[in-house]
Amino acid sequence: MINNIAFTLFLGKPLIMYGGIFAFLLLLATATVGALNFRGITIISLKWHSRLAIITIIVAIIHAIFGLSIFFNF
Repeated sequence: MINNIAFTLFLGKPLIMYGGIFAFLLLLATATVGALNFRGITIISLKWHSRLAIITIIVAIIHAIFGLSIFFNF
């Protein structure tokens, strides 16, 4: 069932691909906010670093479940 969702096509590509790209972009955004605040550039508040990290973990877990469902057929 989850396997079918992972392979659902959106704009000609499976959702699992978009999940990976989105997780990677969130990871880069989280690292950027942390690095900017570490250097003293507080354009984006440090509280957003924690929020982005939580969202990144959630998206990465969903992406991992999609990937595992391909191999374990659930």
